[in-house]
Amino acid sequence: MSQRLHVHPLNPQLRLIRQAAELIRKGSLVVYPTDSGYAFGWHIGDRAAAERLQRIRQTGKDHNFTLVCRDLSEIATYARIENPTYRLLRAHTPGPYTFILRATREVPRRLQNPKQQTVGIRVPDHPVPLALLAELGEPLMSSTLILPDHDLPLADPDDIEEALAGRIDLLIDSRNCGLDPTTVVDLTGSYPRVLRQGRGDASAFA
Repeated sequence: MSQRLHVHPLNPQLRLIRQAAELIRKGSLVVYPTDSGYAFGWHIGDRAAAERLQRIRQTGKDHNFTLVCRDLSEIATYARIENPTYRLLRAHTPGPYTFILRATREVPRRLQNPKQQTVGIRVPDHPVPLALLAELGEPLMSSTLILPDHDLPLADPDDIEEALAGRIDLLIDSRNCGLDPTTVVDLTGSYPRVLRQGRGDASAFA
């Protein structure tokens, strides 16, 4: 039976945030709100939760997972950032963007793209995940909540609960937070490359 916490989208209750963080530390696979819809989340070191997510989403070995961070200083621990890249990140974080960057040794190899040794990095602009990250004191591994038989992410908490009943441990319900996924930008080459147009404005990366 999956647990469901009703967390205020603007003023998240600290008691509930602490409860969610403790469940994540113990290995729970959760669904949580962001500034670009709901997402799966799990502890960065939890192999079992990552494997559960892969079974649910039916992802291939070349899938880029996303490391959700509190701020730019935390990103630098997990991704290699040159000066031009830093300026782009500073201008677009927090926000509805996922940036593909070269991973450092702090990122477990199983969570990197096996061919490119890259990882997706993002800083959400939403009070709930920011409060959760502050309580955890470390990044959260994440993946968009798009199921194999769906073209769009699930957005309504009731629909999410029905579709994932028994397959996740916790749903953090902060009401509907939209359908558009993040805009994904590859920053590993000489120039930025937009891989997916989502909620974030991609004109700065043209």
